[in-house]
Amino acid sequence: MRLLVLLALIISFSGYSQPWKTYILNKRGDTLNRVDQKGMKQGPWSVSVPDLRGERGYEEEGYYENDQKEGVWKKYSLEGVKIAEENYRWGKLHGRQNYYTYNGGLLRVENWRAVDPQRAYDTVAVYDLKDPSKILEWVVVKNEGVSMKHGKWLYYDPREGTIEATENYVMNKLQTDDGGMVDDENIRPLSTSSGRSKTDTGAAKQPAKPQAILDYEKKNSGKKKIKVRDGNTGN
Repeated sequence: MRLLVLLALIISFSGYSQPWKTYILNKRGDTLNRVDQKGMKQGPWSVSVPDLRGERGYEEEGYYENDQKEGVWKKYSLEGVKIAEENYRWGKLHGRQNYYTYNGGLLRVENWRAVDPQRAYDTVAVYDLKDPSKILEWVVVKNEGVSMKHGKWLYYDPREGTIEATENYVMNKLQTDDGGMVDDENIRPLSTSSGRSKTDTGAAKQPAKPQAILDYEKKNSGKKKIKVRDGNTGN
């Protein structure tokens, strides 16, 4: 009888597969840095990166869902000072991101928008900078598989804590005071009444580019385009 019970327990145990291919245990016995049987990162993660070739090291902690960063991720210096707090959705930057100096002063606030990977296009509102409650128009953007700058960006003096500069983006396009967009060749405005795309005409007035943009284009004319941060973190 005892032999049968023991055999049943062995069969039961062998039938229960270990959910994690690899993992580590912290001092409290919690499982971290889990990798499932499909090789996908799952659950809470903690990563430590040492100083390397003049680049300062850091520690990062957050949550993975099916191999993609999800929710709040915090980054600290090796001395324990918080230097970043980022938000993720579908493995991409989404919402408000805070960045700090290595002394703890707020340096920059960014806002990003991740697009549902199941959707080919997304529709967003363009708000009046002088009256945030007023919608100027709706725009449709193609899902390029990365998150895009979307919302207000604030640049701070980390010592005084005061705002030095402000920018507003609509899906990677810098919004001007008159509601126009800088470098908006990929944006298609929609009529808020009919929902139809506005037709492009030669008489359509193009928003004037800020002098800083014109100076930059003149200086970098003929050069290869510089890749900019797109919010895609990779794995």
